[in-house]
Amino acid sequence: MNKYELLYIISADASEEAREALIEKFKAYVENKKGVVEGIDRWGMKKFAYPINFKNEGFYVLMNFSAEPNVVNEMNKLMNITDGIVRQMFVAK
Repeated sequence: MNKYELLYIISADASEEAREALIEKFKAYVENKKGVVEGIDRWGMKKFAYPINFKNEGFYVLMNFSAEPNVVNEMNKLMNITDGIVRQMFVAK
């Protein structure tokens, strides 16, 4: 298994319950694929450097995890079609 860092932005329009549901969804996704979530940091609402989809701020979440490389590709595709996710970035450690 490889170690990864995932930084993603949840839309500012999402309620707190919806944000927590998304965070739990991606944590459970990694765990269901036999990965290990090492930590989740909620950075909170931050302003963007430039507007994204006509929005100026979003809720940032940093997740550190270990998983197989194919899990990252599948998760990236899932995040692209998930409502409420503005951007995501995976980094191999």
